[in-house]
Amino acid sequence: MTFELQHTDNTSDARAGVITTEHGKIETPIFMPVGTCGTVKGVHFEELRQQVKAQIILGNTYHLYLRPGLDILRKAGGLHGFNGWERPILTDSGGFQVFSLTSIRKLREEGCEFRSHIDGSKHIFTPENVMDTERIIGADIMMALDECPPGQSDYTYAKKSLGLTQRWLDRCVKRFEETEPLYGYEQSLFPIVQGCTYKDLRRDAAKHVADKGADGNAIGGLAVGEPTEVMYEMIEVVNEILPKDKPRYLMGVGTPQNILEAIERGVDMFDCVMPTRNGRNGMLFTYNGTMNMRNKKWEYDFTPIDEEGCDVDRIYTKAFLHHLFKAQELLALQIASIHNLAFYLRLVGDARRHIIQGDFVGWKRSIIEQLGKRV
Repeated sequence: MTFELQHTDNTSDARAGVITTEHGKIETPIFMPVGTCGTVKGVHFEELRQQVKAQIILGNTYHLYLRPGLDILRKAGGLHGFNGWERPILTDSGGFQVFSLTSIRKLREEGCEFRSHIDGSKHIFTPENVMDTERIIGADIMMALDECPPGQSDYTYAKKSLGLTQRWLDRCVKRFEETEPLYGYEQSLFPIVQGCTYKDLRRDAAKHVADKGADGNAIGGLAVGEPTEVMYEMIEVVNEILPKDKPRYLMGVGTPQNILEAIERGVDMFDCVMPTRNGRNGMLFTYNGTMNMRNKKWEYDFTPIDEEGCDVDRIYTKAFLHHLFKAQELLALQIASIHNLAFYLRLVGDARRHIIQGDFVGWKRSIIEQLGKRV
């Protein structure tokens, strides 16, 4: 994997670049639709390609490990061979999912022991077997196993947790370097910066990660309950240290406003379930603000969902989508998911264009407040 930094904004840390993998190029800043089980909920791959313009999607190691399982994935030639997505894939290590299972997991130096949410069976994730699992899944970008502590963790716990994450990272790197890709193309490993909301811990974590010389680096453990201004401060602290010639991935973030603020602070890659999850509940994101399509106000609105959006936005009216949600038709979930994902990709694409034009900060300031309003 390579990263070419093409443009840097004159008045901020916003960047435009290109990541090149053996499954294709990714223009940054980029938003990555979340395909937890190997598929983005309710959206065909053809729609991801043509309507959403997705350049890369995510899979989740925890979920794919449990179902369909490693034997099937290996025999299929990895996730690319199994699901037919020919563009780049990134896999989360599954750490966040495992650590969210607080009542059915046990954390120790070796790794994290947990019980399946599907059938209660007992499993363990170690840095070594997670690297092996991600090799079998075959993602272009693999994430290191880390502990994601609660956002409001006290300093003592946050420091202890970071120490464990750093030791696990050392083991992940060792195992990664000891093993080879299985399907004839290279894979990259991204370490993850943790440290909660403590500047000294974040700096220590960023230095430890930067020293690994990885193809790219991630920032984890944010947007987990801390105030947004604290999140932005932590991004600034970390990005002062992470190498500028490598892509920076902010995990699990977030709203359109969060994304633009993070881009301004030098982040290149994003993922979040918000576009699809909120879409399935009737919320659409637009440049004019958010729309709740269940509201009666749309009942007689026969204008397109978004005249500037993708083909789906121009074909269907707000009144029709409102009807679909009220009638609990599955098409409503599909339309809303496509719209929201297309909007997120359009947002980061517009950000990239304004970075290249040299007017990113002015453009961002002109739209940031409106993005959060309810229409």
